[in-house]
Amino acid sequence: MNIRTLQADDLQRLLTFELDNRDWFEQHVEARAPAFYTPDGVAAHIADYLSEHAAGRVHPCVLTSDDGAVIVGRANLRRIDRAAGSGEVGYRIAHDHARQGLGSLALAHLLELARSRYGLRMLNAWISPHNLGSRRIVEKYGFTRDVLAAPHVAQVNGVAHASHLYQCHL
Repeated sequence: MNIRTLQADDLQRLLTFELDNRDWFEQHVEARAPAFYTPDGVAAHIADYLSEHAAGRVHPCVLTSDDGAVIVGRANLRRIDRAAGSGEVGYRIAHDHARQGLGSLALAHLLELARSRYGLRMLNAWISPHNLGSRRIVEKYGFTRDVLAAPHVAQVNGVAHASHLYQCHL
């Protein structure tokens, strides 16, 4: 597996990844708008992320097969605030690549980016109590739950799901 920064020419690979895993992701996270799942929707998404990357606010990554032909995951360092020394991490792994250590690989990559490229001191992650795998991964890398932070509530298949804030001091 390889991890690299998202590129404009990832459009078809990213659209395939998102379409192939849509049902899987929507079991765990808030659904994207239907317009996202089109070539124009994904192109706009990539353009937005690359613009935010150029501005230093986001570092979007993709996990690919060894030959780079297939995207098997995404990993993003978001809400980068160098003045505050903080950012937020998130990742998605394809259903048929789950439980193969790719979430750990993605988070390790994001932690390294946060430290070495952006000089961040604190990272946040929002984890649903239903997502035991992600909770184990973030805890393995030193994240702890902030029990004082109010949960973030999202609608997942019409049901309110709360995610809890986990933080890691770098």
